[in-house]
Amino acid sequence: MIRANCRARFTAADFDFIVRTLARSRGDSVSLVDLLSDSETRDSILDHPRLVETILSNAGHLHISSQFYFYVLARYVLQQAGIGDRKLCDYVGSLLETFSRANQLQTPDKIDNPEMIGAGEGFRSRAHEYISDMLIALTRATPEQTFLLRAHVGNYSLFISGIFHENTHRRSLRGAPDIEFYEQVGRTNYQLVASHETARRCELTDVFAGLADRFHDVRLALNDLSDRLLHLDEDARPSLLL
Repeated sequence: MIRANCRARFTAADFDFIVRTLARSRGDSVSLVDLLSDSETRDSILDHPRLVETILSNAGHLHISSQFYFYVLARYVLQQAGIGDRKLCDYVGSLLETFSRANQLQTPDKIDNPEMIGAGEGFRSRAHEYISDMLIALTRATPEQTFLLRAHVGNYSLFISGIFHENTHRRSLRGAPDIEFYEQVGRTNYQLVASHETARRCELTDVFAGLADRFHDVRLALNDLSDRLLHLDEDARPSLLL
């Protein structure tokens, strides 16, 4: 299950990168104490534009964690889109980190259904069938499984329409579902899980509600991220500490 926890999983190497990057001038210098002692100060420091600039100008030569990489970039494009909620940005960063690994493009482990189609290498060409199978599985799912399935459908729809929007558009010209399909499915399932008890227990109610309300805006921000900053389908990410 994806949580809004990128910021809670930063590594020593990530903090070292921040200190070294922002220590280039006295006015922007930051100490490790600042990063570790106060969460509000740390969040403010993470918004420094030099972090994004350094990541983008040194792709392939950075030793940072994948959660740091995706949080900083997701935060950047979402802020550019007028979405300032850090928790929502954190969740989107975790989503990108999780779904960038092909073996995660499957249903949640707790769903015991051997007939479900795992996405695997050709997931983009099977996305519609994959979502259809997950929706069919809802008819025989327990309440807990229903939450996991719907959250996964929302996440999957956002990833497909956000990161692989060009591929999705090309396939829609040949009769496959279009971007609007994934927006509708994603928004609807985020709306449904937002009121679920599991969402409240995991403190994700506000995140799911925000994603449902601003699915289109988040999707466009991820389109921008995919077009200008990421090339997940070309395996062009920098060296990450996984």
